[in-house]
Amino acid sequence: MIGSLISPAFRERLMLAVTAVNGCRYCSYYHTGEALKSGLSREEISRLLAGESASCPLEEAPAVIYAQHWAESNTRPDPTALQNLREIYGQEKIDAIHLVLRMIRIGNLSGNSWDYLLYRLSFGHWGQ
Repeated sequence: MIGSLISPAFRERLMLAVTAVNGCRYCSYYHTGEALKSGLSREEISRLLAGESASCPLEEAPAVIYAQHWAESNTRPDPTALQNLREIYGQEKIDAIHLVLRMIRIGNLSGNSWDYLLYRLSFGHWGQ
């Protein structure tokens, strides 16, 4: 489903936007590599990880901005933001976007939880 609706580069933009909010170092590392493979420049990746979406293609920028808002609002976006996105992309693409966002959130939460566990087990020496 995702492959036909969301290109690999678009998927990586969404994932990097969410990871920038959640701050998972493992996801940042992995998805930087995947983004490079999908054709994103190092400059665009750096901007996305800094929370900037200005370098995104115009047709993808609304979704990337929404992804940041979705992550910042703890998966509870403003209903108006969701409606605006629906008007731009349609429900089928929105469903695919939300699937990507949920996937990266699970990765971010797992990576950050692992770091916290390492931090606690090592009495603050690892995993911060």
